[in-house]
Amino acid sequence: MSTHRPPVLARTGQQSWRQRRFDRDRALGLRLTLAATAAFLVLVPFALLTLLVLGAWAPLHRLDTAVTDALHGYAQDHPAWVVLMRVWTEVFAPMPLRAVALLLVVWLLRRGARRLALWAATTMVVGGLIGPLLKLLVGRDRPELLDPVARAAGYSFPSGHALNATLAAGVLLLVLLPYAGRGAARGALWVAAVLLTVVTGLSRVTLGVHFTSDVVGGWLLGVAVVAATSAAFTSWRAHTGLRPVRPTRDGVAPEVEHPGSGLRS
Repeated sequence: MSTHRPPVLARTGQQSWRQRRFDRDRALGLRLTLAATAAFLVLVPFALLTLLVLGAWAPLHRLDTAVTDALHGYAQDHPAWVVLMRVWTEVFAPMPLRAVALLLVVWLLRRGARRLALWAATTMVVGGLIGPLLKLLVGRDRPELLDPVARAAGYSFPSGHALNATLAAGVLLLVLLPYAGRGAARGALWVAAVLLTVVTGLSRVTLGVHFTSDVVGGWLLGVAVVAATSAAFTSWRAHTGLRPVRPTRDGVAPEVEHPGSGLRS
């Protein structure tokens, strides 16, 4: 008595959904899945941090207060340090960084890289809108110091300076990596991106206008937005037949070096 067996996918050449997503030969499957997973994994600690802030978790509050008091005490004893941090926080404030991003978008449009320009603009706009919305939803007050060295208006979490510095650093890095080659210029570009992000966040805590968790929240949210929009851009690349890339190594569009080479809309 014979029994009917369903066809085996492997024998017919078909692949399951999981196999397609993680197939090394399928850029849309593997690379997009990994990028989307990376964005999700960054959002998890951000969501957890947000819940701890909303719940006024005592250990987090003590840590924030201790760091703020220590840095504020150092700032009071070193006026030159305060001046440096004030200059840095003004030069790399959200509006100047958005202006730089706008110049980058214009430059990309002039080179015919319309899709890449749209990606850069979308990343900055999406992050720029999410930040203020979350500030209103969380409603966290800024640090209250007896003798502040600086003042800032509005709510505190997440830090808009830290968020926009991360967005701008990510956009500039992933667009300009193709020009850096393989030598010291690539390392210098990475160092510049990290310094822009870290020092901008540090300046906000040093000046006493943000808690450390505000800055960490801004960093995490910025990385998540860049990862998510990069995943979407990688999906478009795969659909148009462009070669697979590793954004942190190649940038999101190595073709930007050659105007009109497949990046037009």
